[in-house]
Amino acid sequence: MKNFLFLSLFIALLVTGCQDSDGKDPVLLATSSGNINNISVVIDNEMWEGSIGEALRKSLAAPVDGLPQEEPMFSLNQMPPEAFSGFVRKNRLFVKIENGQAGNFKIFNDPFAHPQTGVVITGKDSNEIINQINKNSEEIIETLRNTEIKEKQRRINKSLKDDKKLKRTLGVSLKFPTAYRYAMENDDFFWIRKDIPKGNMEILVYAVPLNQIDKDTNVIANIIKMRDSIGQVHIPGPLEDSYMITEEAYAPYLFDSEVDGKFAYETKGTWEVKNAFMAGPFINYAVRDSVNNRYIILEGFTFAPATAKRDNMFELEAILKSAKID
Repeated sequence: MKNFLFLSLFIALLVTGCQDSDGKDPVLLATSSGNINNISVVIDNEMWEGSIGEALRKSLAAPVDGLPQEEPMFSLNQMPPEAFSGFVRKNRLFVKIENGQAGNFKIFNDPFAHPQTGVVITGKDSNEIINQINKNSEEIIETLRNTEIKEKQRRINKSLKDDKKLKRTLGVSLKFPTAYRYAMENDDFFWIRKDIPKGNMEILVYAVPLNQIDKDTNVIANIIKMRDSIGQVHIPGPLEDSYMITEEAYAPYLFDSEVDGKFAYETKGTWEVKNAFMAGPFINYAVRDSVNNRYIILEGFTFAPATAKRDNMFELEAILKSAKID
């Protein structure tokens, strides 16, 4: 418990000392480092190989919803406590496990670098630590993901594509990189694309009346029907009479979410091309714009056969969540 309290006090003093009298952002902290969605897991080697490590992997490296192949939510890089010093402390995300102390869990913002999120989990024994991991798993994951969304958006903001046409036509502002291009744009539908090795990343923006999704309680069926009708009209496949649809074999995941402070249905699943052998993951936000009696549909999907797609889809999610709706 003493070590945990000491770490808490040290971090608090460090952050306070790096702020000016107005409480502004830290100015003396080093810039954090690390790839997107990579976590440094600071834990004794023996604990990492045992039940505590298994609990961490089950939580933090769980498969991402909606991908055609299993890919972990976060990539975990384990290191013993003695290695967590110097430059290594600048990693943007870290989770530290401390054994032999009272069960506790705490999140720290910018303890050693900026931006940075650290999680410290303690327990008197393995069972207590595992209980802390399981009990606080959702909050830990949400906090770490939010850190990474903001970091991805910060990187994207360095070189933005002009979105004036999108804003003028649909009343939607969207921050996406100059690497993307407009593939189709008209009064009610925008298709934005980026070429990647062996494939493409795609963004769709359009609007539908509220009753197209809210006409009954079967929201997921209404969203699938909407997607399939848009695919048939706007997203052709490589062969005659082929077009994008929602994969018929598996129902997508549906969550309540929020974009630009507005309620949104978040749908994750797999798309395929009817009458052709093409498929991939998609993420769709149906954002309720009650003022204008419509849903703004923001969708991202990827075609990248035989390659990992987690990071591509994460980029699309960060872009879609940047939307501002007039």
